[in-house]
Amino acid sequence: MKTGVVIVAGGKGLRMGGAIPKQFRFLGEKPVLAHTIEAFRKALPEAQIIVVLPEDHIPFWKDMCARLNIARHRVVMGGSERFNSVKNGIDSLEWDTDLIAVHDGVRPLASAEMIHRVADAAILHGAAIPVVAAVDSYRTVEGNTSHITDRSALRIVQTPQIFRGDILRAAYKAEFTPTFTDDASVIEQAGYPIYLAEGERSNIKLTTPDDFVIAQALLEARDTASDEEEENF
Repeated sequence: MKTGVVIVAGGKGLRMGGAIPKQFRFLGEKPVLAHTIEAFRKALPEAQIIVVLPEDHIPFWKDMCARLNIARHRVVMGGSERFNSVKNGIDSLEWDTDLIAVHDGVRPLASAEMIHRVADAAILHGAAIPVVAAVDSYRTVEGNTSHITDRSALRIVQTPQIFRGDILRAAYKAEFTPTFTDDASVIEQAGYPIYLAEGERSNIKLTTPDDFVIAQALLEARDTASDEEEENF
């Protein structure tokens, strides 16, 4: 199947602090966004990869790409909302793309196994998203009071969210509303069911400085395991 990937990297990283948006900060020897692109190039080597950036970040990223060895991709300009950025990315893909994955630019640790798992589910069901079970306790706040929430009914949603191309294009003809918190919510409003595939706890979204510490540890552990596998081969 012809596959396209839209990587949305339009965040300003306000919760992270600092002058450089988090998608451009280095994780190990590469920017976060480079790790994200390479994860999809490894998992889906023939896919067309579109990276969506704010207009004023595009020259900065192109300069980084000129200095670093970053996997093949194409950059397009984002919009005022994530919804508009994703739509721009979708519109930049070839019209006959069968399967489209949409992924957060600051989730650099998605494994090839998980990407394949969600893609396979999308082929079967039309729309699939990775989720993990909630493990903390949750409370619902109502005014000055709160009550416990049954966590067995909760799932934490991740990306990549993967859809049949015709379904995603049709859903994104809608007008933006604040209820569109992710691509699955756009698809759901268009009347399509969402299949929940197994995600990964290591597939974290880098939002705070602590997330970078965790991601660095996970990356080093993954590299060590890969080196050991090569030695034992």
